[in-house]
Amino acid sequence: MKKNMGLADRLIRIVIALVIAVLYFTNVITGVLAIVFLILAGVFLLTSMISFCPLYTLFGANTCPKEK
Repeated sequence: MKKNMGLADRLIRIVIALVIAVLYFTNVITGVLAIVFLILAGVFLLTSMISFCPLYTLFGANTCPKEK
């Protein structure tokens, strides 16, 4: 897999995942919505860790800086 996520994109996804986790553990979101958001947060964390987003390849997006 070729990296297609830059640092800013990865940090934004991590922050969103942390916000979702805080909302879940403080019982602001519950039920099915909470489960959906937790799955989304997990996907955000996973894609941030590997610097690869499959949706970016479908749309031809790349936020990773150009290699020299």
